[in-house]
Amino acid sequence: MLSEDLVKQIRRLQIYTNRAVDELFAGEYHSAFKGQGMEFAEVREYQPGDDVRTIDWNVTARTGKPYIKRFEEERELTVMLCVDLSASGDFGSKRRSKSQLAAELCAVLAYTAVRNNDKVGLLVFTDQVELFISPKKGGKHVVRVIREVLSFKPTHRGTDIASALEYLSKVLDKKAIVFLISDFFDHGYQTSLKLLNRRHDVISLALVDPREKEMPPLGLIELEDAETGERRIVDTSSRRVRREHARQARERHNALTTDHRRMGIDLVEVENGVSYVNSLMTFFRMRERRR
Repeated sequence: MLSEDLVKQIRRLQIYTNRAVDELFAGEYHSAFKGQGMEFAEVREYQPGDDVRTIDWNVTARTGKPYIKRFEEERELTVMLCVDLSASGDFGSKRRSKSQLAAELCAVLAYTAVRNNDKVGLLVFTDQVELFISPKKGGKHVVRVIREVLSFKPTHRGTDIASALEYLSKVLDKKAIVFLISDFFDHGYQTSLKLLNRRHDVISLALVDPREKEMPPLGLIELEDAETGERRIVDTSSRRVRREHARQARERHNALTTDHRRMGIDLVEVENGVSYVNSLMTFFRMRERRR
């Protein structure tokens, strides 16, 4: 039985994301991802101008006339939402945490996929795989996916992106579009990410909060690492401390960008408190032009 509060959250998210889908994806989603593969359509008699490489020699031999195989773009896609719900996602300096932002992104992408009659699946991970829902179609299935992202309580706090990607490599038997949603506070996952992208189309959505990039001057504050529990006192009134914080954030961003560019994997930064609609629309249109 769903709690009344959870039902309200799901309903609010449905209303908001429906507007976002209408605004954002008037064809961009399908144009960006169509043609993931080719499927057999029919055998028909050869016509002048047809590519001789498509001749079906078995049918030609049986009928005594040349026939060709015709293929068309595979319209049905499989979308996999791979969501990091480690403890660092609980942080948020705006009206929502990074985990809540991840839930919104999942809802928008899931509803968009369903409108295109695509399958949607979900993998939730921390430092282990916490939940896997096989890709399926339909509105009821999407509601289940959104419900799990909103209400799921992880048993672990750390982050292990590599193990999640390796799990996906084992369970996905058909080429999929994988949206990896994380703040990427992890290391050593690059090889697994590159290997997954060889068989699937991986897009990374990097969640970032403004306070992770720039620290305000608030005097002495105690900071706690959400995943390790480590605490330390920081003097935020010090310009040197704030500059060092900003420098480390830039280095993380540059390293993440460089890694993805080197691997040929798309990366979209999604900042908490800033509308992600324009970022996703720009990304989809870029994908369409590139195709």
